[in-house]
Amino acid sequence: MLKLFAAACAALFPAVAVAAPDAAAIRQVVDAAVGPVMAEYDVPGMAVAVTVDGQAMFFNYGVAARDSKQPVTEATLFELGSVSKTFTATLGGYAQALGKLSLADHPGKYVPQLKGSAIDHASLLHLGTYTAAGFPLQIPDDVKTQAQLFDYFQHFKADGAPGQRRSYSNPSIGLFGYITGMALGGSFADAAERDLFPQLGLQHTYIRVPQSAMASYAWGYSKEQAVRVRPDLFDSEAYGVKSTAADMIRYVQLQIDPSKLAAPMQRAVHTTQTAYFQVGPMAQGLGWESYPYPVSLDQLLKGNSGDMAFEPQPARALTPQTPAAPTLYNKTGSTRGFGSYVVFVPAQNIGIVLLANRAYPNDARIKLAYSVLQKLAMARQPM
Repeated sequence: MLKLFAAACAALFPAVAVAAPDAAAIRQVVDAAVGPVMAEYDVPGMAVAVTVDGQAMFFNYGVAARDSKQPVTEATLFELGSVSKTFTATLGGYAQALGKLSLADHPGKYVPQLKGSAIDHASLLHLGTYTAAGFPLQIPDDVKTQAQLFDYFQHFKADGAPGQRRSYSNPSIGLFGYITGMALGGSFADAAERDLFPQLGLQHTYIRVPQSAMASYAWGYSKEQAVRVRPDLFDSEAYGVKSTAADMIRYVQLQIDPSKLAAPMQRAVHTTQTAYFQVGPMAQGLGWESYPYPVSLDQLLKGNSGDMAFEPQPARALTPQTPAAPTLYNKTGSTRGFGSYVVFVPAQNIGIVLLANRAYPNDARIKLAYSVLQKLAMARQPM
């Protein structure tokens, strides 16, 4: 099937030798894909990074802030939105690799007030894969404090047995990240900035942007208003990471080949790429969502659709394993003023990062990335 897909792509794109990806040809494809999207959705700035056989390329467009006209570069900080969930998942996998927690544990082991509650029937894996109990997408508006949040969890009424349905949820992954931080001896943000980002070699990735990096922090745009993410309950765990295209493409390269990482972090990466539940066209991992590769554009659009984000979906438990066949991994993310998308195919050694300072529609991100992904796949096909 992969050979048939490559042959079909060859009709659209000339093949380029594996050893020398044609940067000019890739730029032409990226330029052609990015320009119309930025124009249609009034995106002020976008940073695009691609990797082909370990070689990173950067393509930067527009401005990080409209008032200053500061240009976007691969060092511009963008809010990742829900792509942050992949970092939360990695930290959880790392804590398990160190023996600090098990994905089979239940929340009440770490939060005593939840012991015996409906939520305590779920495991940490259920929390991390949104299959725990039918949590809503967001924490309810009337929950303002951490005490109120845990009271909400304590009295939450589950809509069925864990593992039956996937309800994409910030409270679910948020509680998973909160417990991970506890297991590692502090807050989630402390553990991420102390243990996770440095071990991944991410020198410009933050939850709490330091003053020294504020000049690189883009402004997001909601309509014409310049905005940044607001502090909130479980913001760090669910959507709070800020990063650059340079760091994010390194992150993708480590997802493709984690062999340079220390053993516990290697195991963490493999944990996040394990398929746990089949949900419609995609397999839900811990953070990442995956598809057999090659995958059609239609399947990717369905897997990243509004229905998948806003409506409960039937889930079928899989035998947990890292897929042996070629697999595409992806994750979208948004905050009020930013939109991101990350996609990679380890078997092809290709990946793409899209970072923008407007939350433009997921469909547009998927279509943009898919058109570039086809070119990257051909860029490493033998002549």
